[in-house]
Amino acid sequence: MNASRWDRLLLDATLATFRGDRPYGLIEDGAIALQDGRIAWVGRRDELPGAPDALAAQVQSLDGALVTPGLVDCHTHLVFGGDRAHEFDLRLNGASYEEIARAGGGIVSTVAATRAAGEEALFRQSLPRARALLADGVTTLEIKSGYGLEPETERRMLRVARRLGETLGLDVRSTFLGLHALPVEYRDDRDGYVALVCDQMLPALAAEGLVDAVDAFCEGIGFTRAETRRVFDRARQLGLPVKLHAEQLSDLDGAALVAEYRGLSADHLEHLSASGIAAMAAAGTVAVLLPGAFYALRETRLPPVDALRAHGVPIAVATDCNPGTSPLLSLRLAAGMACTLFRLTPEEALRGVTVNAARALGLDDRGALAPGLRADLAVWHLRQPAELCYWIGGHGLLRELVIEGRSMAATA
Repeated sequence: MNASRWDRLLLDATLATFRGDRPYGLIEDGAIALQDGRIAWVGRRDELPGAPDALAAQVQSLDGALVTPGLVDCHTHLVFGGDRAHEFDLRLNGASYEEIARAGGGIVSTVAATRAAGEEALFRQSLPRARALLADGVTTLEIKSGYGLEPETERRMLRVARRLGETLGLDVRSTFLGLHALPVEYRDDRDGYVALVCDQMLPALAAEGLVDAVDAFCEGIGFTRAETRRVFDRARQLGLPVKLHAEQLSDLDGAALVAEYRGLSADHLEHLSASGIAAMAAAGTVAVLLPGAFYALRETRLPPVDALRAHGVPIAVATDCNPGTSPLLSLRLAAGMACTLFRLTPEEALRGVTVNAARALGLDDRGALAPGLRADLAVWHLRQPAELCYWIGGHGLLRELVIEGRSMAATA
């Protein structure tokens, strides 16, 4: 066998490359070649540089099936103990998110359940959630800490996140979210807790290689701009990128703050101001929309999508998978919800779970189909990209998942 031959060549594909000027970067009757975990060639089949059998060790016809980049879920809280189904009941009986949180529910209740769970228990509880996203076409997954709020549980969460990636073959990016909520033992010492996060937890976890980025919850029921700035300054000293839960329930100008640090993303953004949008546009900070939380909380204020478009701010979409406000286990459904609830076009939503989601994680080697990028592909039992947002539910739409050139069962 000629050593220069490609490992695999897929023919008769409908390719949504998200490159070039055509909608979705669509190539019909396309071909895509994989070599050593990377994409080696993309184009129309009739433009191949030779006979398929001479070009690749394995040649496969897809009979017109849709191929997209592997999906990227750029905002999840997937590792946690317990659940908060009872809060769903409370909200439907009139309690607000803030009222539940101030009464000892919300994030604090998940903290108690997560602290009580050992590492094996956390792994067992989280694995089915990660499998569900994998079966939905996700090849790169961000997982945040933030349900420990003390050193050992935060460490345990991040270790479980890494282990999920190793077990499933996913690329998991782990984000330290120490400023998620104020733990009960620091109720009367906010400054002491922020110091613990900045001076002890973050440096130690970063030194152990468990942190890819740093996040915070900048909100009236979360942390102030000044407190957020302290953890961002520490992250900068450690060479770690930052992102922020911003403008979900009120406008604290968090988007402008994270943009000041050239942050990767500002997420939620229902109350985002014009000045925040301008700051994000200037910094290249991605706007991550989270329709699952909007839906679960029955919010009515929409994120300013038109203004984000007008300023050229990249828009990503994520599940925000978490036990309290977005128990969502389908990134494809999140994309569809972004279309229906936020009025994104299907192309915008799909760019939001591929190329722009990768950018929100600081990754420029995936999210599109182009030579040199990681061979992360999703092959679908579909013919056109808009169907990914059109079908509500629809288990079994994924035909094959390829992660860094390795084929995985669609129901992994």
